[in-house]
Amino acid sequence: MLVKRGIVISHTGAVQWGVGKVMEVSDFNATIQFSDGIIRKIASSHYTILQPADAALFVSPVDSVPVAKVRVTAKRVKKVKVATA
Repeated sequence: MLVKRGIVISHTGAVQWGVGKVMEVSDFNATIQFSDGIIRKIASSHYTILQPADAALFVSPVDSVPVAKVRVTAKRVKKVKVATA
């Protein structure tokens, strides 16, 4: 399979990743963003397990959703001295 930037593919050995869009191609590997949100590098020797996929099936991970930073702090418990008689 000819792998070039911008095409949508599926990995026949890992269908759980969903379809992926080729982001970058070099002589040795291709950087592919899959629908599961993970960017993976596939070695050129493994291009034979990639298949063309329908571009409509590619679901780009949402980048614009703001992530709320939650700061969790533990409350300090005051020690109470017990008076002894």
